[in-house]
Formats: sequence, C-alpha cells, structure tokens
Amino acid sequence: MATTVIVGKGNPALSVLVQYLTANGANLTVQQVGRPSLQAPNGVTFTAPSSILRFLARTSPVPLYGATPLEATEVDHWLDVFGTAPRDKAAFLSGLNKHLERRTFFLGNQSNISLADIVAFGALGPIEDASLPHLTRWSSSLAKRPEFSASLGGRAAKREKAVATGGESGAGKEKEKEKAADQGKFVELEGAVKGKVVTRFPPEASGYLHIGHSKAAFLNEYFARLYEGKLIMRFDDTNPAKENAEFEKVILEDLDLLGIKFDQFTHTSDYFDLMQEMCEKLIREGKVFADDTPSEEMAEARSALKPSKNRDNTPAQNLAAWEEMKKGTEKGTTFCIRAKIDYKNANGALRDPVMYRCKPEPHVRTGTKYNVYPTYDFACPIVDSVEGVTHALRTTEYHDRDAQYAWVCQALGLRQPIVWDYSRLSMVYCTMSKRQLTKFVETGKVDGWSDPRLPTVRGMLRHGLTVQGLRDFILGMGSSKANVHMEWDKLWAFNRRIIDPVAPRHTALARASLVRVTVDGIAAPEEKAVNAHPKNPAVGTKKVWYSNTIFLEAEDANTLAEGETVTLMDWGNAVVTAVERVATCAISVSLKLNLANTDFSGTKKLTWLAEAAQEKAVPAVAVEFAHMVTKAHITKDENVSEFLREKTRFETPLVGASSLASVRQGEIIQLSRKGYWICDQAYDADFDRPLVLFEIPDGHEKGVGSTTRVAPAVLKEVHDAIATQTKIVSDLKTSGADKQAVKDASTRLDAIKNALEFLQAADAAAVAAAAAAPVDAPKGKGKEKKGAAAAAAAPAAASPAPVAAPATPAPAAVVGGDEASLSAAIGAKG
Repeated sequence: MATTVIVGKGNPALSVLVQYLTANGANLTVQQVGRPSLQAPNGVTFTAPSSILRFLARTSPVPLYGATPLEATEVDHWLDVFGTAPRDKAAFLSGLNKHLERRTFFLGNQSNISLADIVAFGALGPIEDASLPHLTRWSSSLAKRPEFSASLGGRAAKREKAVATGGESGAGKEKEKEKAADQGKFVELEGAVKGKVVTRFPPEASGYLHIGHSKAAFLNEYFARLYEGKLIMRFDDTNPAKENAEFEKVILEDLDLLGIKFDQFTHTSDYFDLMQEMCEKLIREGKVFADDTPSEEMAEARSALKPSKNRDNTPAQNLAAWEEMKKGTEKGTTFCIRAKIDYKNANGALRDPVMYRCKPEPHVRTGTKYNVYPTYDFACPIVDSVEGVTHALRTTEYHDRDAQYAWVCQALGLRQPIVWDYSRLSMVYCTMSKRQLTKFVETGKVDGWSDPRLPTVRGMLRHGLTVQGLRDFILGMGSSKANVHMEWDKLWAFNRRIIDPVAPRHTALARASLVRVTVDGIAAPEEKAVNAHPKNPAVGTKKVWYSNTIFLEAEDANTLAEGETVTLMDWGNAVVTAVERVATCAISVSLKLNLANTDFSGTKKLTWLAEAAQEKAVPAVAVEFAHMVTKAHITKDENVSEFLREKTRFETPLVGASSLASVRQGEIIQLSRKGYWICDQAYDADFDRPLVLFEIPDGHEKGVGSTTRVAPAVLKEVHDAIATQTKIVSDLKTSGADKQAVKDASTRLDAIKNALEFLQAADAAAVAAAAAAPVDAPKGKGKEKKGAAAAAAAPAAASPAPVAAPATPAPAAVVGGDEASLSAAIGAKG
C-alpha cells in the first residue's frame, strides 16, 4: 500500500526527498497542494515536516539514515541544526565549509547522500561562493542531480543557462512580467545598499500570528531578499506579564508554515543589561527623570500639557529612585522613568513618555533577575541600532512615534536606522484584536486558534488558503501607506489562481435531495478512467462508474423539461424523455443517451452519481463558514460583541463518488459545481468517520440566497401525495402483492419524502437568509456556484443538530464501511 504525502509549498527539503525516493522506487502517492502531511499505510498521520522527513528516510528503499547508530544520531543532529535559523549566518556557513573540507557528504566520504544532505540543501539552496570552496563543491555536486534541481524549481539550471546565454529566456521574462503584474508598486528603500540592508520582524509572544502580522513578516522578508540583505527575527519580550514561552514556539511554527526564513534570531531581553546601562547614562545626563505621579494623574497632566512635579529633580534624586526601582521595593514600584523631551509638544508621543517601569515579576527567560523593564518605545530603537538594522519597517499607526524613536537614538548617540512606514492591514467583517480573538477561543465561540473563522495564520491555512496565495495578496498591495479595509474576496481570488490549475475534480451530491434517474443507452454498469483535471493531465486520473440508474440533486432535476438536451459531466449529452413531478418537485427522471451529439454549448451541465454495486459511496460533510461579525468596519468606539453573528458554521451531509476515499487531510480539491474544498478529516470506513471538507472561498462574492418562502399550498400538495402513496404501499403489503411492486411503490414514497425535505430546507433557508445579511453588506455580485448551501444559512435546515467540532463532526445518518453502496447511503437517512 502506498504512503500518501502532501508536500505543500515552501518545503524544499521534503520536495527533494520525495523526488529522490520516487526516483529510487519508493511507493509514494504525492500531492503538491495543501498543508504538509503524511499518512502511513497503518493510518497514522504526521503533519510536522521534520517527522515526515524522518519517517520517509527511515522507511526508504535506499539507506538515508546512515549505517550505524552513531551515523543515525549524526543525521538527527543535522536535522536539529537546520531546523533553527543561525544567529550569525556568515559564521554558520563558514563552519559548514570547514565540516566539508575532508568530507564528500555530510556524514563523510560514503558513496551516496544521506537525509542530512537533503535537509541541508533544502535549507541552503544552491551555493556559489569562492570563499566557501568546500560548501560550494558539495552544493554543485547535488545541484546537478535532477531531483534536486527539479524540486527547487530548477534554480541551479536556470542560473547556469542565464550565465551561458547572457540573460534569461523569453519565457522566463514573460513569467517575470506576470509576477510583476501581480505585485503591487514598491518604492525603493531610502539609503538601501545591496548586500547591506537589514530588516527585522519583532512580534510580541502574546498570541498567535494573524494576517496583519503576516504582512509585516512578508514585507520585511521581501526587502531583505530584494537587497540581498539580512532578516532578523526578534521577540519583543519587554513585558514579563505578556511574554509566553508557548506563544514563542507557536509563532516560530507559524513563520515556518509561511515559509519565512530568517538569518538571525534574538530576543529584546538579550539586551536588558545594556539598556539598564543606557538608562543610567541618560539619568546622569539629566535627559530622563524618575516620576511617581499616579498613572491617571500623569495621563491628565500630559493631556493638559502640564509638566510633572518631578521633572526638574536632580540626577542624584533620579538615581536614588532608580535604585529603588531596580531593587523592586514598594517605593520603587511607584516610580517610572520618563524621557525629558517636551511636555507641551503637539505630538503626544513627545510629551515626556515613559521609558522604564518597575515590575517585580518573573520573566520567562530571565526569571527574577530584573525588577525593571524597558518600554517597547525605549527598547526598539536601541536594539535596532545595536543589531545593525538599517530599515525599521513600522505601520503608519506608529508615525507619531517616529520622532520619539529618533530622540532615543540621538540622546544615546546611537546610529539611527531609517524608519519606513507602511499601511496596516485591516480586513472587512473581521476583528484582529488579540483580546477579542482570545475571548472567542476561551468562550468556545470558535474551537481553537486554528479555527477557519479566525484570521490567524493557522486558521486561514486550515480554511484552504495557500502560503503562495497569501504572499501574492500581501505583495500585491505594494508599499501603499493608505489605511484601507481589504475585501476577503480579493485574497481568495489570489488563492484561486494558485489552486485551480492543480486541484483534482471530484463529485459529491447533497444527500437530502437526491432524485433517481433512469438512463437509456447503457446496458450494464461500467468503469472508466478519466482525467482528474480537465486541463492538467499531470494531476492524474480518477475512476468513474457509469450505470443505467444515476442520481441528480433535486435542485437540478427540478429545472428539467421533456425534450431538453443536457450534458452529464464526464459522460456526454442526453435527452430528457420524462419527468414525474409532485407539485413543483421532480421525483423521477428518464434520460436517453445521445453521446454522438458533442455540441455542449448552451446545455445544462449536470453532476451525477451512478448506482452500481461496485461504486462505494463515500459519506462526507461539507462545512461552510460565515463571517463572525455582521459589520464591515467596526470602529474603536464600537463593541464587537454587538455585531457577532449567532451561527457561523454550517454543515451539509453529502454522498460522494468512491474516488473521494483517497483524499487525505490537508489536500485541496474541487467538487464539480460546488467550488473548492480542503480536507479537514479523511474518510475512514473502519471507524465510520466521514470525509470532512471545509469550503475554500473562490473570490466570487455570494449573496445571502433567496428570501422567497415556499407557498403553503405547495407544501400541502406534497404532504397529501405522501399520505396517498403511504396508503398505496400499505395496501400492496396487505394484499400480498409481489415484492417488486412493493419495492417500486416504496421507492416512489421515498422520492416524495425527499421532495418534501428539499422544500422544507428551502423554506427554512429563505427565512434564515432574510436575517443573514451583514448590517452593511453589499448586494451579492458575481457568479454564484451551485454549492452545499447557496446561502450561508441554507445548510442549517439540513443539519439541525448542534454544531460539532471540525475534527469530529457528527452529521445525522452517516454511512460508513466498505459496503455502503449509493442506494444504501440514500436509504439510510430515512
């Protein structure tokens, strides 16, 4: 049995390994799109790239983990080394060069590579540096291997071709033009020098990264790479109350998920001693003062442009208070250190801001060593200057503090980095308040920080957003400083361009509304292999079953008219020969194949499933999400809780083709005429676990659905038909009629009940749709797909049970097991 691997984006080492193993006969099923994961033959799933690498190497048909326990330990050592960004990249590369001085590969002079070489090459990429001859020799020998160059997009080969021809090919230039068109306009960084630009990403370890943080991370990385400079990852851990070691781990994992590689890793706390020295220097020079004014009184005085009573204290008085602060005494806790700038300045950030606070609390890294901690405004310019940052990228909300940033550098005689402002990223119908997001998680409004309804990195990736789609969206904004609320549709449109060319197509129908169709022109069930993607044969094939009995969704069947030509997708044209209706609903349809007619223009395109003993139905649950808030722009003065939507998760039971049984967690697919989906839980017949799919928005704004209620007379007519047919079935059984007659009558009764269920769901959806529109939502625009629920509330009628957690949904009447035919799946619901 094959091992299934999803490589995903931004995992060069895994890509190299998969290419290498495939070339050497490993039995792997490989998917390129989705979150990295591996499902072993015994069903165990790994999602951490390091675990996937280790499993594949240890089960490899060729030895990749060394020949001895010592060599295996050495491989593990190198995996750990390349799993963390070095503090000093130049020294790190020099050390690797020294290591390879007398070694062909990382484990020594063996005849072939090990996992250590694969991971190293994936982390470093091709190396061409005359000052690193041994590392360059090793890199060049690997780059010549097709699995290495192919997995890295042929970078080495392209570089050699460009050197040989004096430029890039025309096709390459066209791709660069396309990339430039997707990318927004960036202004040049002031004073930027190639090879010397240093940027930094300094998050506070107090929460998960969200889409706003990702913009900061991508922009800092973009400029560092554009100018062939350096990116520093620095945790701002100046506040002991907020610093959390677990969040540090989470943020580093989020950056890894985003494919962001930094060159240096630091903490602001690395410089606490230095900053204390600098603070004391400013105290002695009379540039700062100790102030014990109560916080509320201080805020009032600053607003009234009044000086503190302590502003003119002597340096000796200030140093005495400073010593009390450092000791963490009761008296010391009443003081803070304030800069003596200009208490009457029109810019509030310059009205003698606080530089140091006394907080006798343990720090996650330094313990109880310190009782005083710098403010971010004091620490940031110092650490930026000391670490060699050339350009400090900050959102425009910090603009008023730029003068304060400059004052700290000038007061201390430090080199002043260039501050570069960019617009903060805000999204409509969304809050990115850390406090509010934490409240959502803690109160159970969502099921954790990776919930697809949250704007966290993990939530968005679980919702089906690709890293490349997010990166393209961020860079597509360019260096604009205009603060605007971005539409989610634009983000998902970027994402669609990434997934559409590679997402395999599958078929699934809503279980609550199936209509039986008889097909004339096929004698017995048959199976054919068809392309899983109509425009990309490289995606592979899928098996499709054809039969003289198929099923359509009521939504399609109700639109059919006798004599009409329709197109059965993945099959061909057919003519509608009969439609039996009860009220407005079709309860049975007859078709006659006309495969000789290949004119598909203007015909209705129908998705269908065949009734065949060999076609094992896959139970599935389609999950759609609505925005958590109903107002596009929520101001700071407004309470988010007033605009929270009551229900934001909607489930629809589906029945799918047998090809869906192979879809794995994290894999992105397209359901024909239902849009794009990401697998959140793979189908497991042994444990009766359905396939769970999360809808991926496609960039087309959907309306809230029809608000037209179903007429009471129509509902009554269907109820009456059910009563009549129930009596017919009962009479047949009482009279001892033959089994086939009873079966046919019962099948018709089930069809009428299906029609009633469809109408009731449509009526409930209309009621909900009337109340589902956001407070200030625009009217629906664009092309609405045929989905599990056209309106956000529509699936509610099909899934009235309490909403289950994504990992373990429990839709009604899910059919599991290998023997679940399509008829069994349909019959089980009633």
